[in-house]
Amino acid sequence: MLTKRPTNSAAEEIVGGYFPVLDHGFVSLVDYMGTDEDVERAARVSYGYGTRKTSQTRGLIRYLRRHYHTTPSEMVELKFHCAMPMFVARQWIRHRTASVNEYSGRYSLMPLLFYKPDSDHFSLQSQDNAQGRQDDSASSELYDRAVRHWERMRSEVSKGYRWMVEEDVARELARIDLPLSTYTQWYWKIDLHNLFHFLTLRDDTHAQWEIQAFARVMAGVLKRVAPLSYEAWVDYNVCGQALSRSDILVLNQLLDSGEHGIGVRDTEQSFDKEALQEFGLSSREIRELVAKLEPVERPNHDLDLSIMRKAEDVAKELGEAVPKLSDSK
Repeated sequence: MLTKRPTNSAAEEIVGGYFPVLDHGFVSLVDYMGTDEDVERAARVSYGYGTRKTSQTRGLIRYLRRHYHTTPSEMVELKFHCAMPMFVARQWIRHRTASVNEYSGRYSLMPLLFYKPDSDHFSLQSQDNAQGRQDDSASSELYDRAVRHWERMRSEVSKGYRWMVEEDVARELARIDLPLSTYTQWYWKIDLHNLFHFLTLRDDTHAQWEIQAFARVMAGVLKRVAPLSYEAWVDYNVCGQALSRSDILVLNQLLDSGEHGIGVRDTEQSFDKEALQEFGLSSREIRELVAKLEPVERPNHDLDLSIMRKAEDVAKELGEAVPKLSDSK
């Protein structure tokens, strides 16, 4: 049946498909409402459809993004089905601009699936970042010990959960010892404007690696739903930088005075700290300004369709992980 709604063939190709994330997680585009054309329609408050050139739509979308006109992008919505470890879900839920319906351990039996980091992402605590890990992996010996610990503890809590369920203990109580590594799932619906905000924060090297993995797949989905909006987001938010008043003063002085005019830059790679402090920049702001001037490589969010799974296969895996009640129950 033909639809009169704007659709995108690239998005239609992946609707209902499941992309694996981590060891047992996934991201699926369940549905979407609107495309780049809806952003343009909302901005122009126009009923015209199919009358605009792509270049005109692109120019308008980039203008809107560049000048922070965000309400037109709120007219596009994406609905996801996602499964993630609980500790990732607790970070994710802080983005309170989505409609969320999470799997209920009070009503349904929990699939006993647990996240196990791979050795490449098992690291020691960062000495510079209180909420992050070091870039380098921890020793293989420590990782092996951690895996044995996880397997022992998860086996014990799984047995306890099954036992309580078999004893007909209320499910809301039987679940209370399950660890934060247990997988949960939800339907998550969000408009394009707020999805951009989520992705800007979570598809970022400062975010926890596990939630970055989900954000990268969701960015790939977005690229298929609204490619022009995605392009503008990458150019202005991912690869672009915001400048403070002091940043602008410094750059104006550099531009006005020529290559070596005021001596702010003392080599091609470094800046004169004292000269920059005269503009009111702190040491941290100086470091951030220098970082802003470094070009940012465009990310690759293309989805690998060869790994996309069918809903039936994902449902079977989840079902097999749910404890089986005896026939007497």
